[in-house]
Amino acid sequence: MGAARTSGGRRRAVPWLVLGLWIAVLAIASPFASKLSDVQRDRAVDYLPASADSTQVAKIQDRLPGGEATEMVVVYHRDAGLTAADRATATDQIAEVAGAHRLTDRPAGIPSKDGTTLMYPVASTEPGQDEEARDELVNAVRDVARGGDGLSVEVGGAGALATDAAEVYNSLGGPLLYTTAAVVALLLILIYRSPFLWLVPLAVAGIADYLSMGVAYGLNQGFGTSVSGQSSGIMTILVFGVGTDYALLLISRYREELRRIERPHDAMLAALRGCGPAVLASSGTVAAGLLCLLAADLNSSRGMGPLGTVGVLCALAAMLTLLPALLVLLGRRVFWPLVPRYGSTPKARRSLFTAMGGSAERRPRAVLVGGALLLGALALGSFNLPGSLKQEDSFTTRPEAIAAMETLAAAYPERGTQPITVIAPTDRADAALAEARGTRGVTSAEKGRSGDGWTELTVLAAAQPQSAAETATIESLRDTLDGSYVGGPSAQQIDLEETSARDTAIVVPIVLLSVLLILVGLLRSLVAPLILVAAVVAVWGAALGIGGLVFGPLFGFEGTDPGLGLLSFVFLVALGVDYGIFLMHRMREESLHGAEPTQAALTALRTTGGVIASAGLVLAATFAVLTNMPMVQLVELGFVIAVGVLLDTFLVRTYLVTSASVALRRRVWWPGRLSRAPEKPAPAGEREPVGV
Repeated sequence: MGAARTSGGRRRAVPWLVLGLWIAVLAIASPFASKLSDVQRDRAVDYLPASADSTQVAKIQDRLPGGEATEMVVVYHRDAGLTAADRATATDQIAEVAGAHRLTDRPAGIPSKDGTTLMYPVASTEPGQDEEARDELVNAVRDVARGGDGLSVEVGGAGALATDAAEVYNSLGGPLLYTTAAVVALLLILIYRSPFLWLVPLAVAGIADYLSMGVAYGLNQGFGTSVSGQSSGIMTILVFGVGTDYALLLISRYREELRRIERPHDAMLAALRGCGPAVLASSGTVAAGLLCLLAADLNSSRGMGPLGTVGVLCALAAMLTLLPALLVLLGRRVFWPLVPRYGSTPKARRSLFTAMGGSAERRPRAVLVGGALLLGALALGSFNLPGSLKQEDSFTTRPEAIAAMETLAAAYPERGTQPITVIAPTDRADAALAEARGTRGVTSAEKGRSGDGWTELTVLAAAQPQSAAETATIESLRDTLDGSYVGGPSAQQIDLEETSARDTAIVVPIVLLSVLLILVGLLRSLVAPLILVAAVVAVWGAALGIGGLVFGPLFGFEGTDPGLGLLSFVFLVALGVDYGIFLMHRMREESLHGAEPTQAALTALRTTGGVIASAGLVLAATFAVLTNMPMVQLVELGFVIAVGVLLDTFLVRTYLVTSASVALRRRVWWPGRLSRAPEKPAPAGEREPVGV
């Protein structure tokens, strides 16, 4: 009796110990979590390829006197033509800017041929590498350069564009977190139909997100891991999306065990034993897929790998420790009004997934062929994806820097308005200047600052920014200027496109191989992992195809982010295999308990279909939050992943994987022992032959 009471007391103490441990962990992480925004960087160098020419230019500019220059263009425009008073206003305002700030050169006005526009290139090394000081400089220039009475004044250029982009990224944190939490809360209320239960996983996900912020700050300080607005936003999405998925699976299994087991503590242990391996395997697969991004050369992609992994692992830790502890402490009443009573049996009803499994059982090959044709047809839409996204098309709104670029493009069609930066060795600066001036497509080239063995040249092309002609000029400069680096906004865009294509060719095979090896080890099979991997690749192609059908015609986007293909592939493969693990793990469990192959597949679909559907809806909804953000690349990424998750949830997992399992029967587990039919017992009275 005393031993039983002692054992019961220990069981009751464990959840409190876990809760206390989490309070201590949060107390330690809290000072670091609040500092994550301080180390967030959204300069061009934080997104550029690590080895590209344009990245080297940005790094060397940091070491020149005054650091990286902030380049702006002040644009004065009147539709009917500038008046003498307008030009006087422009002269006075530019003089005020030059008197208040340390500029690299005295700005000189360049009038347009039609007389409607006057532009003043303005560059300053005053802010150096400080993004906050850069933004203050840009805003100070905007405060001085003002129009009125028909005169429009806009401040554009690379520095102003960076300020506008930083403002967008800095505004993502709060709205992204609140919108994601609200969407998850709404879906959990609809799924659980309980006034209390939805609060528990949502609160745990919020705690996991806070912890991930502290860990991400620690990685930045300890290992120099880059943190950008994009990567920190994706980390929050992953914590809430993946964490809620794990919570749905655990709570579903816990509810099932509460009907069989009297004590909540024992029921939770049974639930963790039942679904814990699948959750661990799925989180390991997602983390492995994200860590493959470390092989990318693009800084934005490589930095997203560690932060995404941190988000997934923090969500895993919270959902397998803190969530069970809270559920046990709250007891059965947390499920009110649908409380799972001990010894009760849930109402038998024919679910949607039972019906879907029935159709897959009757005609598995027809379902497979039809699904494959549908996915293939959708994937053809990817040929309709817009070309590469230009800087002026990267916002869903129209900030001032973009408006200035559009005004310049219309007023100066015959010349470039965005400088190309060349960094040449100081001992070859004069020769490089002469070679640059002699390069086809270059209208002017001037020598700038010198320091640390390097000299900065400012080159102006004849063609419009990011046009095919300007691209040819930049490539000619790179071929001509030996030992020099060519950078600037247009060169950065070229490097982004080239590096994204190279990263895709390198990272995609690594992701496929790592995910395949994990699935082989988990499922003890070669066929089942190949089915799952092929399915998620097909989903990725179909999701991109749907994007190609809507991005231009429906959303009005003028281009596609160069990194969309790689990032959407990594997320869809890792997250899609996640659901495949839930289904296949239950199928394998049923097979180990003696179920026939067809029955094991249908039982797995019936028991996990509802959970997978709920998890898919939550994950798709969290990524769909990105479609409300003001950056085109975030909208495109969120749309493709959300559509892919929905396709994976309601078509691939339910119909295609189940149909393939039914059609292949035991061969789906080849070459594991489940692929072999069980030996039939020898008939009674029959004697085995005795060897002589």
